[in-house]
Amino acid sequence: MKKTLIASALLAASVLAHAETAKYQIEPTHTFVTYEIQHFGTSTNRGRFDKKEGTVELDRAAKSGKVQITFDIGSVNTGVDGMNKHLLGEDFFNAAKWPQAKFVGDKFTFDGDKVTAVAGQLTLKDKTAPVTLSAKHFNCYQSPMLKREVCGGDFETTIDRTQWGIDYGLAWGFPKEVKLIIQVEAVRQ
Repeated sequence: MKKTLIASALLAASVLAHAETAKYQIEPTHTFVTYEIQHFGTSTNRGRFDKKEGTVELDRAAKSGKVQITFDIGSVNTGVDGMNKHLLGEDFFNAAKWPQAKFVGDKFTFDGDKVTAVAGQLTLKDKTAPVTLSAKHFNCYQSPMLKREVCGGDFETTIDRTQWGIDYGLAWGFPKEVKLIIQVEAVRQ
């Protein structure tokens, strides 16, 4: 009888522990915000923002969460200095006026314990519009190096850049569609 009570108490404690919202800190060496846009229908131009920070709250039992990722526009990196400078100017991001962009997601979609999508708001150039990111490869694991749980995945969407006032090159045939990929790994706190 005593063993049954102890086992029941441990099971109840385990269920309660899993029902709470877990807080995670973005791990910057495994988190990147990148974009892809077609270049005259031939190749794909790619870039990423090297400076980013953020937090994730995740309650797998309640199938809910919240994510906030801020990225420094001035850290855009295409691998080509001239392209980086052009992107920072008024034709594109105008980083002097709007130095940061932010995604805040608070509507999580799950399939079992796996996050399959996160809907929220993307703020860029002081304009905010709804965005839904589809999750690819979402997983949580116990990090052997950090000795803590890490959750993450690749989250993707295609945005219409003109929603944020970025219309440079449309008259020449550059597309308005930009693929946005947010690769995230976050460490439980």
